[in-house]
Amino acid sequence: MFYSRNERLFWQLYRCGNESDVDKLIASQKAVFAPANWHPLGDNFSNFSIVENQQSNPVAALVEKLTNSIDAILMRRCAEADIDPESPLAPRTMGEAVSRFFPAHKNWDMRDPRSEQARSIQVLADGSRSDTSIVIYDDGEGQHPKDFEATFLSLVQGNKQKIHFVQGKYNMGGTGALVFCGKRRYQLIASRRFDGSGGFGFTLIREHPLSAGEAAEVKNTWYEYLKIDGEIPAFDIDEMDLGLHRRVFRTGTVIKLYSYDVKDNQLFIRDMSPSIDQYLHNPALPFIVVESERRYKRDRGYTRTNFGLRRKLEKSEYVEVYFSQEIKRKDIGKLSVAVYVFKAKVDGKTAKKTKETIENEFFKNRMQVLFSVDGQVHGHLTSEFITRTLRFNLLRDYLLIHVDCTELNYNFRRELFMASRDRLKQSEETSALRKILGDRLKSGQLKDIHKQRKDRLPYDSAEDDALLKEVAENLPFSRELRKLFKQTLMLDEKSEPPKPKPRPPKPEPPPFSARRYPTFFNIAVKSAGGMPVIAIPLGGSRAVEFLTDVENHYFDRSEDPGSMDVTVRSHTPKDRGGGKKSGAGAGSDVADAFSVTKSSPQDGKIRVGFEPAGELQVGDALEMCVSLSSPEAADGHFAQVFLIKIANAKPKPTPKPKPPEEDEHLGLPRLMRVFQNADASRGGGRTWEQLEKVIVMDHSVIMYPYVDGDALDTIYVNMDSAVLKKYKSSIRGLEQNRLADRRYLSAVYFHTLFLYVINKQKNFEIWKKEKDLDLAEYLQELFQAHYAEFLLNFETDALMDALG
Repeated sequence: MFYSRNERLFWQLYRCGNESDVDKLIASQKAVFAPANWHPLGDNFSNFSIVENQQSNPVAALVEKLTNSIDAILMRRCAEADIDPESPLAPRTMGEAVSRFFPAHKNWDMRDPRSEQARSIQVLADGSRSDTSIVIYDDGEGQHPKDFEATFLSLVQGNKQKIHFVQGKYNMGGTGALVFCGKRRYQLIASRRFDGSGGFGFTLIREHPLSAGEAAEVKNTWYEYLKIDGEIPAFDIDEMDLGLHRRVFRTGTVIKLYSYDVKDNQLFIRDMSPSIDQYLHNPALPFIVVESERRYKRDRGYTRTNFGLRRKLEKSEYVEVYFSQEIKRKDIGKLSVAVYVFKAKVDGKTAKKTKETIENEFFKNRMQVLFSVDGQVHGHLTSEFITRTLRFNLLRDYLLIHVDCTELNYNFRRELFMASRDRLKQSEETSALRKILGDRLKSGQLKDIHKQRKDRLPYDSAEDDALLKEVAENLPFSRELRKLFKQTLMLDEKSEPPKPKPRPPKPEPPPFSARRYPTFFNIAVKSAGGMPVIAIPLGGSRAVEFLTDVENHYFDRSEDPGSMDVTVRSHTPKDRGGGKKSGAGAGSDVADAFSVTKSSPQDGKIRVGFEPAGELQVGDALEMCVSLSSPEAADGHFAQVFLIKIANAKPKPTPKPKPPEEDEHLGLPRLMRVFQNADASRGGGRTWEQLEKVIVMDHSVIMYPYVDGDALDTIYVNMDSAVLKKYKSSIRGLEQNRLADRRYLSAVYFHTLFLYVINKQKNFEIWKKEKDLDLAEYLQELFQAHYAEFLLNFETDALMDALG
């Protein structure tokens, strides 16, 4: 087949498997890749700082490419509808664009329609297993070769700034992936306009290789792209076989990232897909990830359809429960929070294997609190939010929180995220958002779930309490050390509380029968024949409960979700005449009058929290309406009308005087021995199985320090650890084994206690390979890293003899 010069050059570049192949091609065609044919990206020789100062993670940078592909497809549909994307006729949000341009989008919840649509955006692995390149394809709007320099090859021009239904704004995010393209930063871009006009253009981007003379004159290099004879190389096509999945290329865009940083991925689909999902929680369009058959000839599945982490979580057997809260405040706007709690053990798997799977599938990038805009995650927090802010330590490895920031006030939202859209700013707004989340999630359903897991932990062990008391009584604690313990542990010894009198058991409520759509909606407030009245103290808050029969996930399900609206119908201010006035929030935005928190249904109950805001005064009365959508209702929703009256603020309670400090009692955390099975426990302690729904125990675990809030509550010591078994294998006799158990138990318990107290008092922050560890997690890893073995085998007498 005869190829033109440009066509032959494109195929040579496209078939390069990695950057080494590109190096060889450039070296073999010096005339084509002559210095005069390279031009600075964005027409700016100082572009190095712009390109390099973007995403800090290769997956986040790759997701920017996918986001651009989604934008391109929405732009194509807008152009096909003959709508100016910057005009008032264009969609105002990404969700509206999907609804208008893809009228059958609800069918994407079914496999075949979803897979068909997903072929419009493809992520394909290329190259070898040890040196992976990535191809990204979309059938979006595409570009004419003459427009490359104003679109693909421009920087910070803001060519999407006035288009509301796309994610991109500054025309720079697409270059973030360059820094993860091997050492040479090679990236191939090829495109053809969606209407088939113009040719198929392409160019190669790279980091300019500084000559010895240039290195002596400039501080930084720059990024550049290829032109031939002063133009973007191009040629005519009808269609091309680019190795796409069940698709030939006719129009759209193809980008190849050579020698991309995918770290230690053994299988591109298995390892890269969960990472992409973490950054695309709820994308506007589905896409597929494709593995090259020649790279993994033994694997049967080579494609996977991705439609975001949200849908994956909704269908996962590892999720125990999920629910949502919607927070609306005048100062920040609307915030939607989804909470997912994972099971500690899935049927058919060990607790340890369950925990590992959850981490690999859902926390692959240590992202447990996700902040997104239009489905793309712009920043995240790690598990430290769960342990330090919420103080739900038992949920540290089993909780994921998604925060949708799309409808936040613009001025508040812009202070949350960096322009790279991959991390949070250290700003006042970020701190405020963190506090709002913490305050809302510390109570309610999540608090109940943590309490349920806490209640599964057994504490009653008289034998262990007696053993601890016997060991602790003779320890020479100084006065200063006692103070340090009391400041840190806050577990002073107290007399046993009186046992409550037995009460007859409450009758079990009838089982809740959930319906897909509600058939009724009532306020759970008694009224004497008139409108229900609710009093809320100024400066306080109150939750109003509503009764219904809809399923718990009505607001949260991705397929046909329901909605709830809260409005102020009228406002009667105090002492301003008797008639109804259009005061704060009347008939429009309820956030002018209240900060409102809406929770998802829970077994037939929906709670809506109201906190007076704005200029409300004591005596003000507001007529409220809460409506719940339902196709079962005559007009599409059920509504409840009630009155809120602003009452006097509650007086602050007088603080009780603190009792004088007592040094004679030192409160210590509980000691609990844990054994592999009941036979080994000999009637004392607990077994691995009894704890597995809360705590992971196996031969590798030495101990588990349970921290309740800031206090070290219980130290669970594993008496069947591999370390203790190895130590006892070298000794003989029943008495020697008993002494070994006591030595191990006391050493692990008190070293855990002292290390916790000292580290807590010093307020250390602990990091491991860019992962922040809470103190309990750090102590667990420390003991498993030969520290317990050292404590058992270290003999002071032998050291003294050696020094003597």
